[in-house]
Order: sequence, then structure tokens, then C-alpha cells
Amino acid sequence: MARTGALATLVLSGIVAAFATIAPVSEPEVVPGAIAESLEIRPLEGVLPAATSLVVEERFQRGDTVASLFARLGLDGEDTSALLRDPGLRQLRPGTTVSATVDSIGALQSLDFVAARDVQVRVTRGESGFSVSEQRAPLETRVSMKSGVIRSSLFAAADASGIPDAIAIQVADVFGGDIDFHRDLRRGDRFTVVYETLTHQGLTVRSGRVLAAEFRNQGKTYRAVWYAGVDGDGRKSGGYYAPDGKNLRRAFLRSPLEFSRVTSGFGMRMHPFMQSWRAHRGVDYGAPSGTRVRAVGDGRVEFAGRQGGYGNVVILRHSGQYSTLYAHLSGFPKDIRRGAHVAQGDTIGYVGKTGWATGPHLHYEFRIAGEARNPLAVTLPQALPVPPAELATFVRQAQPLVARLDLLTSGSIALLE
Repeated sequence: MARTGALATLVLSGIVAAFATIAPVSEPEVVPGAIAESLEIRPLEGVLPAATSLVVEERFQRGDTVASLFARLGLDGEDTSALLRDPGLRQLRPGTTVSATVDSIGALQSLDFVAARDVQVRVTRGESGFSVSEQRAPLETRVSMKSGVIRSSLFAAADASGIPDAIAIQVADVFGGDIDFHRDLRRGDRFTVVYETLTHQGLTVRSGRVLAAEFRNQGKTYRAVWYAGVDGDGRKSGGYYAPDGKNLRRAFLRSPLEFSRVTSGFGMRMHPFMQSWRAHRGVDYGAPSGTRVRAVGDGRVEFAGRQGGYGNVVILRHSGQYSTLYAHLSGFPKDIRRGAHVAQGDTIGYVGKTGWATGPHLHYEFRIAGEARNPLAVTLPQALPVPPAELATFVRQAQPLVARLDLLTSGSIALLE
């Protein structure tokens, strides 16, 4: 009885709503001799085709195996056994979205994903089994906007907000000159980021470049926008700047290695080969052989080759009176040769133990007007701001990005969705 009453209430409320929204219509005039017939409503069987396939999507996660992924996709045992032997699936990496098309009994018809270097891998069932094809995947660039709050670490906050690790790493790089992300973060710090998302057929393949970001650390706000300008040599270059055009990076990185330890400092020391006290004109960083060595600043290769006790060495000439030296390398990329341009962060060599070295390490020298200075203590110059001639162009490109940051931080993001 209660259900009947509730149904009556819903019907009555629907009638009231109808009268509230639809203008009344006069009763139609009954034509004499007309016959009213009821129409039989038949199901649409045979009109719409029955579904013969189903598309299922899953993300290949950290710790996954191909077998566990296939289990979540609902593939049958025979298909899984056949595909596990296919070398094409070895290109699966954590974070990759896999799309599988299966028929009505769960048999796989096709499987698609985008591998490294934007290669689309497609597995297709044929008469003689499965075949794998690869082709370049056309990617579409979209703009994503998200915010995060620090509870423990930057990466934990990024994970909680669905921000890719690659974007979190870029945020740390952008603001690394102002914020020590190991010691300066506080609970409640906030950040917002506008970044590129690369998609293929509607599926996210990977993240691209951070376009703009804001970080509020200990009550102080830092902002950055990406700008692709032209350097002093007329070559295209890009970097992150404050909205007023100030360059956010230093002209030089403090260290040419991302992760290392100082094994010998600058100054007098007992030389391991000569067994006498000598001046050490650089800093030694201990690291495994093959560790990549970064250019600490933009510059030009002045020398790349073998040089006495230095072993394999690269010398870079930077703007002004600055130069840097990297010694005992196991080798360097083919494009590192005299006269070649390098950008800050480019790989210029690999840690080794050539020359006078008792073990794998990097000997690094920072020179001003040819005189060696302590790389750990010297005051590093700020990178140049946006050139005055490009400032109007920079402001024109920065304004829409700054507007997005304003919407994110003010909670008005719904206006952009």
C-alpha cells in the first residue's frame, strides 16, 4: 500500500510539474465517425544489431605483469598464453593505457597501446593467430590544470591530485632555485600547475611540458610561465620566467651530477697518484661508471677528447668569462665535439676512471677568466631576463597562462570546464 501511495505521489507531482512548465493545450475536437485504435508497441528486436564486441581499457601499473593486466581485461586463458610469448608486449611500461576489444565470449580481437617514442602497437587476431604491427601514433595536445596540497612530500601531493610524476619533477626543477624540496616544504603548502597532456584517440599517452605553475611555500608565493624565445646567438630557446620577465633559473647548475657525493673538495690535498700535497683545482664527485654528466650551463664545446691526467675530458665555454671542465669520463655522446652548442642540463659525458683516477668519479672545475674557483662556494650568476625587445611578446603569451593560475587559485576552475 505504501508503494502504491508513493507511486501516486510521484504521478501527481509529475502532473503538477507538467502544468508548471508546459502551456495548457485545448482538448482536440472529436470528429464524428472517427475510430480510435490502440497501437501495439513491439520490441526493436531485429531493428538494432546485437553488440558483438566490447572495448575494455586498463592501465598497466607499477608491479604489474602482462598476465595480471590480461586478467583485469578479462581475457581467456588461451589468449593470455599465446600473447605472453609475443615480444611486442615487452614494450609495455607502467602508466600505459591498454585498450582491448573482445567478442561476446571474451576472446580477444585486438589490443592497442602507445609505447615509448610515441609508437602505436596493435595486436590483431588473424586466421593463423595473433600478429603485431607498429606505426607512428599521431598525438593531440591538450591543456590540463590541477592543484595540490603538501601533506608529506611533493610527490605524495601530486599522486593524491592525479598529477603525473613527470610533471611533479618539472615543478621541482622550475622552482628548485628558490625552494629546497627536501628541507623547505611545510604541511599546508600549496601548488597549482597548468601542463600539456598528450593523447591518442582520446587516451592519455603521456604528459608534456609544464606551461605555468605557482607554488606557495611558507607563506611566500612563486610563479612561473614557460616562454620560448631566442637566445643571444639567434637560436630558439625556452625557459621559465616570472610574470614580469625575470628568469627563474640560475645561469649555472650547482652540480653536474643529479645524485652524487663529494669525495674530494677544492684546495690542498694528498694527490692519490703523486703521493704529495698538491692544490686540487676542482671538486671530485663519486658516482658509478656510466652515470650521465650534465652541462651546468648553456655554452659551446671548446674541447672534447683525451688530455693527460684528466683522461677523457670535456671543456665548455660559457658566456662572459666562464668555463667549466669535466674529467675522467668514460666517454661522451657523438654530438659532443668542438664547436657544438649545448644547453643547460644536456648530457655531455659519462662518469668513468680514465687518466689519473683510482676509481670511477667525476673531476669538475669551474673557472672564471681562466682561474679555478670552488664550485661549491662561488656565487652563481642569475640567468638573463627576457630581452627588452621581446618583453611585449612575452607578456602577450604569459597573460592567458597567468589567468589560468588565477582561476585555479581562486577556486573558479569550473569556468574553464
